[in-house]
Amino acid sequence: MTDPAAAGDYPQGIKLGVDVGTVRVGVAICDRESILATPYKTLDRNAKKNSDVRVIAKLVQELGAVQVFVGLPRTMKGEERSSAVMATDYALLLVSELAARDLPVPVNLVDERLSSVSAHRSLHEAGMSSRNHRKVVDQVAAAGILQHAIDMQKARGADVGSRVTAPPPSVDMEGSGPETAPAAPGDTDRSSDNGRHQ
Repeated sequence: MTDPAAAGDYPQGIKLGVDVGTVRVGVAICDRESILATPYKTLDRNAKKNSDVRVIAKLVQELGAVQVFVGLPRTMKGEERSSAVMATDYALLLVSELAARDLPVPVNLVDERLSSVSAHRSLHEAGMSSRNHRKVVDQVAAAGILQHAIDMQKARGADVGSRVTAPPPSVDMEGSGPETAPAAPGDTDRSSDNGRHQ
């Protein structure tokens, strides 16, 4: 469940950017003043155990992060397809994991069109060979997502993106207990311009 971010004040402090792929997840962090986003690490995506989600939640806890931005890949026409569904599901998993750790840290989805294309271009311009891009491109893309978000927050003087909230637990008619959140689906239709089909 997502809601437009509330206008007015926005969290101040260390923030994380997350770039979700089918195989890898890039993570970036920014300083306490939210001036510069920096690539941090690349995690292997584990859709069965969601160990990568727990690593990010632990990182939020250790750093005292105040907000997480998850990139929402849209087509150039602004449409949301399977990649966007995957990112939204991932954000929901992260919200649930943060809640389980009693960390009331907001998670916002933000538009990430062409973030991976820009990341590949930046790495190429920095002189890195294409075969080495795979190791770092996801975290560089995450830094691009985070930098865009923190810049927009300052420019607007308000929060940006859509806040992700976990749906309340519901009980089915048979009384079998609360429903569990679905696992993040695979994404076989991820467009090649996102650079994460490896």
